Amino acid sequence: MKKRTIYSIIAIVLVVGIYGYEYYLDKKEQEAIVEQGKLPKNPTIAFFLPTSTTEQIVHHNAYSLSYSEPHEQAEWVAYELKKEHLSNSDFDRPYFEIDKAVKTGAASWRNYKNSGYDRGHLCPAGDRRYSQEAHDETFLTSNISPQEHQFNSGIWNALEQKVRYWANRYDGVFVVTGGVLKGNMKTIGTEEVTVPNQFYKVIMDYNSGKPKVLAFLMPHENSSKPLYNFVISVDEVEEITGIDFFPELDDELENRLESSNNYKHWFF
Repeated sequence: MKKRTIYSIIAIVLVVGIYGYEYYLDKKEQEAIVEQGKLPKNPTIAFFLPTSTTEQIVHHNAYSLSYSEPHEQAEWVAYELKKEHLSNSDFDRPYFEIDKAVKTGAASWRNYKNSGYDRGHLCPAGDRRYSQEAHDETFLTSNISPQEHQFNSGIWNALEQKVRYWANRYDGVFVVTGGVLKGNMKTIGTEEVTVPNQFYKVIMDYNSGKPKVLAFLMPHENSSKPLYNFVISVDEVEEITGIDFFPELDDELENRLESSNNYKHWFF
């Protein structure tokens, strides 16, 4: 066998070996990220988490989520918004990145390109301005859902600002939010990311002495109606979504809080 042929074979073996080893390392890194995502980072968040209908809960530093692979987005994102988290820091917007902690694989941001829909944050970047890391973490694709621009920048944005107001007034609130992944819905992109027809947000005040909750259900369209027009009970959100909110609460307290749609104890 000619030396040139031998050298060619050795070169091919080396290249294949290098690529194989890099693939092995990438796979191990991916597995480590997924395992890390299974660990709760905050005991308060862990206590107040809803149930997951998908059995795929991912914990990041600034929020937790339950990822729905069939819909390529989170069925819920949950986080604590403390008064001390509120900040006017103006960080540069990073690029959206695929969430490697999602075991089944989070959807790519490319699905949203030229779709006509915003990459709508579920945990808003504006709620995570207390650090660059927390802010940038909201740009993972597991934290976005397709939203019409007028809705995203209109009534939904107004609700997000109101949540910050309540976090300041009540020295912190707990928030669970997401799209209603039920019924006939459009999809976008090659991965067929679902476009929800409705979005919900559930807020709990647990610091002001007497716990109270408030739930909103909004059609996926902009509106000039006041926010309290969209208030419903948590029980109704549970019935619509199939998600059990606040299962760790004492049953009597949970039943009392979740059956009420009284918003008069909240300052609008």
